[in-house]
Amino acid sequence: MARTSLRWTVPTILILQLGLLWIQGAQIHRQNQVLQGLREDLQSLAEAIDNSQSSAASEEEAAPVPAHFQARASAEEQEPAAKELQAARESAQKAVKDAREVQSKLSIEENIRKVEEAKKIQSATQAWQSWVWGAVALLALALVARAMIRRRA
Repeated sequence: MARTSLRWTVPTILILQLGLLWIQGAQIHRQNQVLQGLREDLQSLAEAIDNSQSSAASEEEAAPVPAHFQARASAEEQEPAAKELQAARESAQKAVKDAREVQSKLSIEENIRKVEEAKKIQSATQAWQSWVWGAVALLALALVARAMIRRRA
């Protein structure tokens, strides 16, 4: 009797271990995909920041007005063309500032969306895992009960 219960118990335990390894591998694969997505997001965000900083640096380099233009403008009491140029420069700077604020808000909203999506995936995974663990526990309990019944018989 002990030999027949061992004949079924050992392969069953091995199959259960194989199933658990498969589940664990699927979870690791899913986590790897999420991490790769996060890495890509971080790289694109870093590139966007670098691009915005390089464009800000080029704007700062272009912003100073040569000394001979400043002297001429003060000497001629700033002609209307100079006033228009100054107004256009201020308008462009304001537009750049507004664009950066919008980009920052969009980036924050995108990160919030990705976090919520990750939470949904995690909750779905946890619900699925609880069902699997329940089924495995039920199967193990059934095998133990079967072995006990066979020993008594």
